[in-house]
Amino acid sequence: MKGTPVHNDSTDLAQVTGHAARTTAVIVAAKRLPNAKAGGAYKHIRAHDLAAAVIKPLVADNDVLPQDINDVILGNATGGGGNMARLAALSAGLPHHVPGLTVDRQCGSGLEAIVLACRLVQAGAGELYVAGGVESISTAPARAHRHPDGTLEFYRRAQFSPLELGDPDAGVAAENVATHYAISRSRQDAYALESHRRAVAATAQGRFAQELVPFESLAADQGPRHNLNAALMARFPPVFVPGGTVTAGNSCPDSDGAAVVVVTSLAKARRMGAAGLLFRDSAVTGNDPNLLGVGAAHSTRELMARTGLSSAALGTSLIEFNEAFAAQVLAVADLLGLDPQLFNHDGGALALGHPYGASGAVSVTRLLAQARRNDEPGRTAVAMISMAGGMGISAQFQWVKL
Repeated sequence: MKGTPVHNDSTDLAQVTGHAARTTAVIVAAKRLPNAKAGGAYKHIRAHDLAAAVIKPLVADNDVLPQDINDVILGNATGGGGNMARLAALSAGLPHHVPGLTVDRQCGSGLEAIVLACRLVQAGAGELYVAGGVESISTAPARAHRHPDGTLEFYRRAQFSPLELGDPDAGVAAENVATHYAISRSRQDAYALESHRRAVAATAQGRFAQELVPFESLAADQGPRHNLNAALMARFPPVFVPGGTVTAGNSCPDSDGAAVVVVTSLAKARRMGAAGLLFRDSAVTGNDPNLLGVGAAHSTRELMARTGLSSAALGTSLIEFNEAFAAQVLAVADLLGLDPQLFNHDGGALALGHPYGASGAVSVTRLLAQARRNDEPGRTAVAMISMAGGMGISAQFQWVKL
C-alpha cells in the first residue's frame, strides 16, 4: 500500500476536499519538555505526570476542544505497564470519555505512536488525536522474572532477541556497528562534538523556545555541554568493550522527557486555521539484532521505495535521526549515501539526551519547529530512529499551508 499522494504546493492541496480531506493526516502542533538527565531534574516524577505536563498546555494553547479528542496514544519503553497513556490523559484533566493507548516499540515508540494516530485518521477512525512519547528512566520500576518456586530474579532490561541470535546491550551493539562498518573513533568524536556545538548554538539563539514547556524549573535541555572540545573528547575511555571506540563522549546521555503532538485531519486543520506537517507515509523494518543501530537505514530505504522519495530529494529534506551513538549515525549516513551533517540541524540526542520512548516524538516536534521557522511549502521532513532488537522506523512528512 502506498502512502498519501504528494502535494507539491498549496494549489494541489486546495483540491483535496470532502472524504479525502477528512482522511488526510496533518500534525498541526507539538510541544516537549526540556530533556533532563536521568537522575536529574525529574528524578521524582513518574512518566504519566511528565506526559500530562505536556498534554495540558498543548491542548490549551492550540484551540483543541478536549471533548473532540478521539484518543491519546503514547509511546513508552521502560514503564511498568497499566496503560500509561490512559493514566496520563486523566492526569492531564481530559474528559473521562477520552481513552488512551500505550505503544512499545522501544526507542521508536514515540514515533510509532504518532504514525499510528496518522494511520487512524487515514482510515477514517477519527479526526483528532494527541500522540507522542514519554520516558522516566529515573522512576522506571524494578522488574523481575518469577521462577516456579516463587523466587524473583531481577533484570536490568528486557530481552529483545533470542540469545542464540544475539541480544547485545545497545553500547555493545554500537561497537559492533563501528567495527562492521569501519567507523573510526575520530569520526565518532568529531560528529558528537558537532552535535553539542549545534545544540549549544540553537539554545543560545532561542531556536528551541517555541517547542519547549518549561517544567520543574527546567527551561532548557540539560545535556548540551558548552565546554566540550576535541582534546576533552579524546580523553574519554571506551566504556562498553575494552579497546573499543564507543565512549561516554560519543554516546548519548540517558534522559527523562516527554513530547506530544496534535494529529488531525486536513479538514479539521483548515477549520483550526493551521499550517502543519502533512503525513506522507512510514516504514518499519527489521535487521540483525547484533547491528541494531543501523535499522533506520533499512526503514528509510523502504520508505523511499514506498513514497518515491529520491536520494537527491532526501538530501534536501529536513532530517531528524536519533543519535543514540555517533557510530550508528555515521553508519546509517554512509549506508544511505548522505553527508551526516544533514541530520539534526540543531543538534541531536548526543547533546540533547535520549528519553527512550519519547525520542521519536521529540524528532517530530523538532521537525515541525524547523519547518515552521523555515516556512518552505512543500519541503519534505523525515524522522528516523533505530531500535532495540534490530529494527528501524522512518516517517515522511511535508510542510504545507492549509
